[in-house]
Amino acid sequence: MRIKIEKLGFIFGFLLLVNFSPAQTPDVFRLEYMLMPRNTAEAKLSRIKLVANLPIKVGKNDNIIVGAEYNRIAFDLNRGAPYEDEITETFHVADLNMAYILQYNQDWRFVGVVTPRLSSTLTNDIGDGDVSLNVTVGALRDRPNIEKPTRLVLGVAYNSTVAVRIPLPLVYFEKRFHPNWAYVVGAPKSGMKYFFNDKHMLQTEFIVDGYYVNLQNTVISSDSGIASSISTSVALFTLGYQYAVAKNIFFYGYAGHTLFQAGVLRDDDRNNIFTLNDQPSFYFRTGFRIGI
Repeated sequence: MRIKIEKLGFIFGFLLLVNFSPAQTPDVFRLEYMLMPRNTAEAKLSRIKLVANLPIKVGKNDNIIVGAEYNRIAFDLNRGAPYEDEITETFHVADLNMAYILQYNQDWRFVGVVTPRLSSTLTNDIGDGDVSLNVTVGALRDRPNIEKPTRLVLGVAYNSTVAVRIPLPLVYFEKRFHPNWAYVVGAPKSGMKYFFNDKHMLQTEFIVDGYYVNLQNTVISSDSGIASSISTSVALFTLGYQYAVAKNIFFYGYAGHTLFQAGVLRDDDRNNIFTLNDQPSFYFRTGFRIGI
């Protein structure tokens, strides 16, 4: 069976979020490379991420953040006989982020984010299916100066591309319970941090994520039928190291492995017509960032 793709937007978009932690303030700048090498399903995925944000002071304590994020994703599925499956495609995802941060009191801040998104192969004219809108609202409680510093994030996120268009919860709680140790509990990310000192830090991450995409501008034909959507889910464990060059300037690298992975194409009735990738994969991520 051979799959032919004329235009494919939004595919594997959930993988763009595996490095997202709602507890972190936005980066002024980030350059990152991610690789999931070819696995036993003969699937390979790589991504280049570029982020830039500009914080603007409003009044005494509030801030507006205007920024953009670009992701170039290369997906390669190449299975030989007896399958003869081939998908080799490059996807472009560009976000315009507009956020307002309201300082409610010394501990609490309220945040609202609107994110128009363009996601496409850009091989044809941009259509309605290439553009979506994400909205996130939440509250952040930051207590960095107590004996055991904590950070709590509670919020909801709305994505106009998901199958069930309802707000989904964001939860993040981090506590530095020891001068060298901190834990993170949340959805979709949990983990542990070990601080050698102010410059060197080790971190484990356990991430559970998923994505459902309606392929409005896509024609995918196979022996099983026409696909109109893609459904993906993943559970991932990583171990990483971060080095602080100076205050808020970091180099980092992570390595890990998927514990569960499933990516399928579905028809109009949401029947599974083709499995893109259901095999475990190694995972590598490295980059440079400047925090706010």
